[in-house]
Amino acid sequence: MTKLLLSASLGLLAVLSVAPPSWSVEMKDLPPSICVTGEGHVFARPDQAQIAMGVVSESKTAAVALKSNSDKMATLIKTLGAKGIADKDILTSNFSVNPQYRYDNGTNGQQKPTITGCQVSNEVQVKVRNLPGLGDILDAVVTAGANNVNGISFSIAEPNSVLDQARVKAMADAKRKAELYAGAAGMKIGRVLYITESSGTIQPSRPYAGASVSVFGIVNQNVLPFPSSLMIPIVPL
Repeated sequence: MTKLLLSASLGLLAVLSVAPPSWSVEMKDLPPSICVTGEGHVFARPDQAQIAMGVVSESKTAAVALKSNSDKMATLIKTLGAKGIADKDILTSNFSVNPQYRYDNGTNGQQKPTITGCQVSNEVQVKVRNLPGLGDILDAVVTAGANNVNGISFSIAEPNSVLDQARVKAMADAKRKAELYAGAAGMKIGRVLYITESSGTIQPSRPYAGASVSVFGIVNQNVLPFPSSLMIPIVPL
């Protein structure tokens, strides 16, 4: 089974800075700061899939192409319902009617377009919440007339618990690095002053779930471009 990467960004600012990071917080209001990045990763199995599917129909006239497409789409939707897909999980994502051309050589070597027919395309986004039945659903919709099936992606319906695990691991890693840098600089970290977090994401192309936490501040190194921050003051040992 495919596993997913869930990612979240947090930031942590421990104080000892030599250059201002790009935040809304004014550096004049902060003590010195350091900047490091921590990461946490968790594995998670997907429990739902999204599929783009539909019907492409062609005929010499738009009326015939539209009728054919409409009939096949009705059969497709009925088939999805019979497989347990709720109406709310079937959303139209694309509908188009396009003329088809033939290009003949005309005078002066120029090609002259001639309309030869019409193509109608109708596509829906389908959410499959029963992954064990995905193969059977795909076989059924193709049998029902779907000739355009693509863009299958996997996700987790309720990712918050997995993201929270990644956040905890990422924060622990960030704090460990902050303490390491502070100790090397002859300082120690204080209480947390400020935390922000970017929205979590799911990336099915990666084999694990993860979170990224940044301890924002500077100790003669560049600030990594994480959009979130957690501020911690540093005092001499």
